[in-house]
Amino acid sequence: MIIKVKVKPSSDNSELKKTGDYFIANIKAPAENNKANIELIRLLCRKYGVDHRRIHIKSGASSNYKLVEVDF
Repeated sequence: MIIKVKVKPSSDNSELKKTGDYFIANIKAPAENNKANIELIRLLCRKYGVDHRRIHIKSGASSNYKLVEVDF
């Protein structure tokens, strides 16, 4: 499954919200050294109950808008 995610790094807390056809991820980690991407993957692991090796950022690794693939 491919999902669209808009990431907002350096937020007060980490949470994932569904808005229309994409998710908004408020990430506590800063957008440096891949920390926000790692936290995003952790959030998605908790939401879908899958291992982190089943989640891949397909595009937008250095952008706020990402396409993420979740393998079930």
